[in-house]
Amino acid sequence: MTYLEHIVAALVIQAIIGRLTGNWWAGAALGSAYFLGREVAQAEYRWIEQFGQGLRANMPWWGPFDLRVWPKLDQWVDWIGPIGATGAVAWRLTTRRARRSGPSDRNGTRSE
Repeated sequence: MTYLEHIVAALVIQAIIGRLTGNWWAGAALGSAYFLGREVAQAEYRWIEQFGQGLRANMPWWGPFDLRVWPKLDQWVDWIGPIGATGAVAWRLTTRRARRSGPSDRNGTRSE
């Protein structure tokens, strides 16, 4: 999948969760977490191959976060893209909804 396909898939996941639950941030989290988890798993395999002599047991807990196994830009964009896109959509939809509902006091109730 290309980074654009990652973004589209994350947005589709977000839209499904957002429409079903009304919580666009939950949709953003689920859509983004899938691709972040996928990239971290691939980084684990790269670390095992490059530094762990092919054995998972040789990998420390921080192995997938070792910057040496993240050398290419597309490895970063594959998870940053979905996070940015779904975060922007969730922020936009929640701020728009807040503006439409009008001013509220500190307790979250509308002031009249």
